[in-house]
Amino acid sequence: MPRILLVEDDPTVRLLWEHVLIDADYDVDTAGTVATACDCLRRLGYDLVLTDGRLADGDGMAVADTAGQKGIPSLIVTGYAFSLWAEGHDLAQYNLLLKPVRPAELLTAVGRALDVADKPSRRKPESAAQAPG
Repeated sequence: MPRILLVEDDPTVRLLWEHVLIDADYDVDTAGTVATACDCLRRLGYDLVLTDGRLADGDGMAVADTAGQKGIPSLIVTGYAFSLWAEGHDLAQYNLLLKPVRPAELLTAVGRALDVADKPSRRKPESAAQAPG
């Protein structure tokens, strides 16, 4: 079961998305801030990070960058793409989903992000990871 770190500062949205993901058989950890998300990324392993674009203590790009340093793909969900771009963020390097998001759209985007992450060019094959060294 893929493990997802969900980072969203709105508790209502976080709870809704958490339940949508759990109902779709994903293992989900949640965080409401960049600091908590980065702490989770330091301590635990994830298959995907799903993060809001704007957070109380920073932005989702910082979370995505931290995840990327660990080889973890990310999906940024935001209603502020144009504002973030105007602020100088290079959004072309991120996988974005624009709010508002219906549950089916969220699950489709998550599935696609995980499919891309499972490509051999991004991940070691299971046999190679378990081969005796």
